[in-house]
Amino acid sequence: MLNSKFLENKKKLNRLFFYGVPDLLLQRTPGIYPHFELLQPMIPCNAILRLSFLYISITFSVFILHAQDGKQLFSTKCASCHNIFKDLTGPKLGGVLEKEKYGGDPKKTYEWIRNSTSLVNSDPYYSALKNQWGSVMTAFPDLKDAEIDAIWDYINKTYAAGNKPKPAGDDTAKDDLKKANQNSVIFGIITLILAIIALILAYVNSNLKKMSDDAEGIIRPEPVPFYKNKFYIALLSVLLFVVGGYLLAKGAIGLGRQTNYQPEQPIYYSHKVHAGINQINCLYCHSSAWESKHASIPSVNVCMNCHKAIQAYEKGPEIIDENGNKIDGTAEIQKLYKYAGFDPKNAAKWDPSKAKPIEWVRIHNLPDHVYFNHAQHVRVGKIQCQTCHGEITNMHEVKQVSELSMGWCINCHRQTKVDFNYSEGKGNQFYSIYEKFHNEIKKGKMDSITVSHIGGLECQKCHY
Repeated sequence: MLNSKFLENKKKLNRLFFYGVPDLLLQRTPGIYPHFELLQPMIPCNAILRLSFLYISITFSVFILHAQDGKQLFSTKCASCHNIFKDLTGPKLGGVLEKEKYGGDPKKTYEWIRNSTSLVNSDPYYSALKNQWGSVMTAFPDLKDAEIDAIWDYINKTYAAGNKPKPAGDDTAKDDLKKANQNSVIFGIITLILAIIALILAYVNSNLKKMSDDAEGIIRPEPVPFYKNKFYIALLSVLLFVVGGYLLAKGAIGLGRQTNYQPEQPIYYSHKVHAGINQINCLYCHSSAWESKHASIPSVNVCMNCHKAIQAYEKGPEIIDENGNKIDGTAEIQKLYKYAGFDPKNAAKWDPSKAKPIEWVRIHNLPDHVYFNHAQHVRVGKIQCQTCHGEITNMHEVKQVSELSMGWCINCHRQTKVDFNYSEGKGNQFYSIYEKFHNEIKKGKMDSITVSHIGGLECQKCHY
């Protein structure tokens, strides 16, 4: 009887130590154990270890899976069109919240970021902004106030750090900018130090408890090794699953995206000189964008339509590449002549059939499972090339400005209004079949139609 009761209470004691209940530790209790009694409350080692490990896990998870900060949000949402210190496709963002620029109402930026179209039609400042840059900013209706504040906080701090006056030979501003970007690293180091201290304290507490128990003659169950403890194994598995899933999803989302991709081309062709200064229409070179799915690359013979007569770069502005090197326009024209098999001295003997295609490096790519039709956007939707490709007229060598992701396209479809001006055979005939919407507009039930109303959010429109 005594042995069965002893074994039963020993099992209870084992469970007490295993689950780490921070209540009373059993010592000599008359009638149950001859040498056990109740002592003062004492925190068991297992509880401290679990709490420490839980603290480390949570801290690590927060550090890794931390909600996007201002820098990350800026890189994801803004960097494709904006820079903090210089103009790109859109204006520079450093200092834009100054009072005089927004008429004392910087809160309008919330509405502008979430629904830019509404302010363009109602606010003179934003109307002028559209006229200046030629397009409306992509709207981000999913951004919360806190996320927008984080973006502006990052922009303001970076702009202030990068514009601090400094004496000659002093790199103070540069050092401050580096310090601003090292906050996350410092946070991680401090967290690691605190975690190590917690583990050391837990280890010391365990040893002190063991010494106390040995001195009192307390029988303790054998401790379960860390690598065999089911609690730790389960917690570590969940942690690895969450962190691994986050990193995998983040990496997978970025597959195939190449924002700011700007490869070196076989001929330095300046869109700024051709489309900007000389105002050559985009459809002259990319004529198929008006009629077909693809915007084809012009053949050598299309280039020779002009350069058979224009044999030197003489009247245009100086061309400087991304690295600050001066480009010889005349030498680039000579490269074209090699592909065309053209001799300027014997122009009459040129045979266009012997021209070789120029091996241009493709910049804008979409996955094979995505359907995109240039004619549907350019001709039917009357979308300007700059909406997707950025300010081509200000680029020498073209780079990919937009990320061309599904979210980016969907947001555009939600915000872009369709030109429904059609009556009695006049206007945009492509939308004449939507009789329901025309009637609702006439009755005043709807003031505008977006792409989303005519199926722009349906999966089979782009994936079929």
